[in-house]
Amino acid sequence: MTIDLITSGPTTSSPTTSSPTISGTAAESLRGLCDGGIHLPGDPGYDAARLPWSAALDQRPAAVAQPTSVSQVQQVVRAAAAAGLRVAPQSTGHNAGPLVAQGLDDVVVLRTSAMTGVSIDPQRRIARVEGGALWMHATEPAGDHGLAALHGSSPDVGIAGYSLGGGIGWYARRLGLATNSLTAVELVTADGEHVRADAHRNAELFWALRGGGGSFGVVTALEFRLYAIETAFAGMLIWDRELAEPVLRRWAQWAPGAPDDVTTSFRILNLPPVPDIPEMLRGRSVVVIDGAVLGSDEAGAAAIADLRALSPEIDTFGRVPARSLVRLHMDPEGPTPVVSDSAMLGSFPDEAVDAFLSEVGQGSTSSLLMAELRQLGGALGREHEGGGALSKFDAQFVAFAGAMAMTPEMAARGQQDAHRLTAVLSPWSNGRSYLNFAETAVDPRTGYDERTWLQLKGIRSAVDPHGLFVGNHRIPRLVENGRVTD
Repeated sequence: MTIDLITSGPTTSSPTTSSPTISGTAAESLRGLCDGGIHLPGDPGYDAARLPWSAALDQRPAAVAQPTSVSQVQQVVRAAAAAGLRVAPQSTGHNAGPLVAQGLDDVVVLRTSAMTGVSIDPQRRIARVEGGALWMHATEPAGDHGLAALHGSSPDVGIAGYSLGGGIGWYARRLGLATNSLTAVELVTADGEHVRADAHRNAELFWALRGGGGSFGVVTALEFRLYAIETAFAGMLIWDRELAEPVLRRWAQWAPGAPDDVTTSFRILNLPPVPDIPEMLRGRSVVVIDGAVLGSDEAGAAAIADLRALSPEIDTFGRVPARSLVRLHMDPEGPTPVVSDSAMLGSFPDEAVDAFLSEVGQGSTSSLLMAELRQLGGALGREHEGGGALSKFDAQFVAFAGAMAMTPEMAARGQQDAHRLTAVLSPWSNGRSYLNFAETAVDPRTGYDERTWLQLKGIRSAVDPHGLFVGNHRIPRLVENGRVTD
């Protein structure tokens, strides 16, 4: 596999031409790079720089690098390789649990969070974002042109990690996974070169990046399609948890056959008594169905009529600006101590409803803040023409359970309760994982079919033959340490 470069850049045949002299510990060799944005254990800025999004994780790498440009990314990659260190690309640090579980003693966490530039081409309907940009950085300028991206449910999720791992948004059942709306990815590869991958240039690498995750290099920029969506019929329906059984049973029957223009989620929320929550919901356990419908108000109202017939206590569905949907789900913003688990469900019959409610329904003492089901199907269940490594889901729903972890005791209890929920749903699991939602260590093979897994390993072997990069859900090389990988 030949890699076509953006520019030739400095030679990589001798890493010392662009790296400092190696002396002392391996990590010490990085000092002086990134205009001082290198943090080692014991440095004043190390503890702040190393924190991932989930404050429940203790991420302690050999060093943290905070580059502000492509050239600085290249310098760090070359210096780390010369020093015998590995590199873990990271922007916000969402989904860092599997990375921490791999061990970070010889790893440089390369944080791209300072690289947040965004430009919108309204004529071509293309957004270009730097590798550390968050969804909030892109949705506002796109909205200024009456355009929308296939963003996620939280404004402070990194676009790169979300897009490389799949991406389920509020238009997903009509437009598919966000990863298949990528039109180009620029990244620094293991030899320190800056590479552009798209449908015509480095096409095999482009295929792997769309769903294969962060094992192939450090993403410095992405380009993706925008859609002419200025408004949507969107909102939420809320009931008290005592009505969870009829609401979930109705939603579970309705969701698989709903029009493709509709994308929703079902949640049971156990809300804490804190001032940030509206008084009418503070300290309560409630059922929430939220989502969006593309099309007219009349079509939207018809689409959710069966759900509205259950007389929700609160109904906010109506015509809203598309840019507001990035906060519709009300996910927590900023570093938050959480633990979670997830499962892909091939079906969700009445028996699954009973199992779900046995853990989190009325009368439950579960510590989970949230027990969620995301509606799949529609375009998410069909092969995307010209799509990447993750083109569709062979599932009807994805379940996600999350709990606050303010203390070690809360973390242990919350993780146990999250596992309990996915365990009772295991009879309806399809055995696959949506790796963007897998925030604890899982076998990455479960994210792909066998043929895709083999292709991803082959491409990883070609672009990173010495295993420099560490993804949170790592794609191995075909041969590692003299042994053929599974």
